[in-house]
Amino acid sequence: MALAILLLAVLPLAFVYTLSWAFTHVIVPLAAVLFEAQIDWQLTVSLPVIFALTLGGLGVQYLFADRFALRSVGASHVTAADYPDLHSRLQRLSQQVGLTTPKLAVSPSSVPNAFATGRSQSAATVVVTEGLLETLDGDELDAVLAHEIAHVKNRDAVVMSVAYLLPSFTYAVAVTAYTLLGGLWNVVGHFHHSDSDDIRPLLAVIVLFVVSALLTILISALFWIGSFLLFRLLSQYRERAADRGAAQITGNPLALANALAEIDETMPTIPDRDLREIDGGVEALYIAPLDTPMFTDGDDALISRDIFPESHPQTRDRIAYLKGLAAESEAVA
Repeated sequence: MALAILLLAVLPLAFVYTLSWAFTHVIVPLAAVLFEAQIDWQLTVSLPVIFALTLGGLGVQYLFADRFALRSVGASHVTAADYPDLHSRLQRLSQQVGLTTPKLAVSPSSVPNAFATGRSQSAATVVVTEGLLETLDGDELDAVLAHEIAHVKNRDAVVMSVAYLLPSFTYAVAVTAYTLLGGLWNVVGHFHHSDSDDIRPLLAVIVLFVVSALLTILISALFWIGSFLLFRLLSQYRERAADRGAAQITGNPLALANALAEIDETMPTIPDRDLREIDGGVEALYIAPLDTPMFTDGDDALISRDIFPESHPQTRDRIAYLKGLAAESEAVA
């Protein structure tokens, strides 16, 4: 976990330096050729500036990630008066591990799921969907809440929220470059000019812009893939730890196993549209994976999910692990 966090902290610095190197050694020489001029210019960014910007981005993610997460799934904070039984369960389970009771939020989604978010143990929020409350009750609901409390106890919500900074940033950079490239294509498509001598400078600018945009997209995509792989691997590890924590809190590993099995059975019946609506970039925080296509347009996914590790361990493996814990407890007893 520490190694993954270190790499996720170093990657933003490497991303900016790679962009700087590429523009200095590719774009500047290309500009010199296109404009038939000698250009002695280098794009340099000082390490303190990059470090400060990275810390600033991590700080923003740390302070506001919980608000972004709640807004992305349409969740609203609720009081004990609104959901007395749910709040009572959350309070009882939190007290068992010595935690301040997290705030409670409910999403109107029909997808049975839950996640925890927040910048600290004392400022955490546990989010559940209406679909989860309709699907589970009793010990199974307690087990899901205990899983989220384990995430809060382990500070996973903070770690995963901060870890998502580089994937979201590189994705935004690539999308911006792609959008600008598309806009240029539309402008060029409506441009007509007959004077070949006058159009040469314009063509040089267009070529330079296109190469710059493609280079930015390529570098952003490579760093997005690397940071996203690390993010997914870190997510898998934290899910295993939270499963173990939930079993310890409730003393009933089979309750979480049954809850996961029921959620897994219900998930395929949920329309893809509902699954995409509740994703909002926080899929790795959920107790169960959403299994929605990535960058999809219609029925075809732009990037196959097979090249990435899943955000969660296989549900059957989690259930088998929890059953093993139950068997160990019975043997000890």
